[in-house]
Amino acid sequence: MSTLPRRALTAGTAALLAGAVLAGCGSSAKTVKQGSLGQELKGATFTVGSKDFSESIILGQITMDLLRAHGATVNDKTNIKGSTNTRTALTSSNIDMYWEYTGTGWVTYLKHTKPIADPQAQYDAVAKEDLSANKVVWGKPAPLNNTYAFAIRKDKATELGVTKLSDLANLIQTKPKEATFCIESEFSTRDDGWPGMTKAYGMNVPKSNVKSLDTGVIYSETKKGQTCNFGEVFATDGRIASMGLTVLQDDKHFFPVYNASLTLRQDTTTKYPQIQQYLEPVAAKLTDDVMQQLNAKVDADGLEPSKVAHDWLLQQGFVK
Repeated sequence: MSTLPRRALTAGTAALLAGAVLAGCGSSAKTVKQGSLGQELKGATFTVGSKDFSESIILGQITMDLLRAHGATVNDKTNIKGSTNTRTALTSSNIDMYWEYTGTGWVTYLKHTKPIADPQAQYDAVAKEDLSANKVVWGKPAPLNNTYAFAIRKDKATELGVTKLSDLANLIQTKPKEATFCIESEFSTRDDGWPGMTKAYGMNVPKSNVKSLDTGVIYSETKKGQTCNFGEVFATDGRIASMGLTVLQDDKHFFPVYNASLTLRQDTTTKYPQIQQYLEPVAAKLTDDVMQQLNAKVDADGLEPSKVAHDWLLQQGFVK
């Protein structure tokens, strides 16, 4: 399963996915005893969805475990194909909730072209407008930010003395042969990608130092360190941890914020306000590092998302 974050879909992509709104096929295995934490939601039935990549499915499984533990009956509709289809499933009442990203909500669904740099301000804006315009409620966001990033081997980062993107401008001047980059073709032309980033950070990179590769290849080539030292990655991808890479800090906050948040229709949260109460402390624990580790258990170790979700909840003391 891919752990790529969900950017705005093109119209053509959305059209191809239009028939797959409820093509989800998540695991039906129950990993907690129903009502093991209480019977507050006894008699309630919820359908939980997710997008079709590991991180989203893990978040969906976490949600289902907690709802079951509080007495609810839960239908698994995780692994829906595509952002637009998953969102449509929510707004058309085919699912009751799923985890979404603040940047995706702001750009893709609310049609804003300019993201807000401050994470809290971005969340506040998307939550306020989506509730007013679409009666969609956004729960408190997790610290994890599944946005664009650049990664490098940990030992190489130490050798070069780089910890943040602003260090790269100096590296290009002092050690140009070390300032090599692997990026995707789409990233190479996006305003919120390579052109904008190099401008924001004052980086004048020779074209010969930049290689365009497919996403998966970028990770492996960054690990090898032969084609490039710095690879364009997604901040919570499990391969970062499993391949021993480290992410450079975006210290000028150039890239859009993609904090994850449980989204629900207003009617659902009005009837069952305790759902957010149960999920808020869980969301608070989901940092970039934690999500990288959970994603790696699925993508690198081959474990089922339901098991990864349940084991983590047990470890953190959220379920029995």
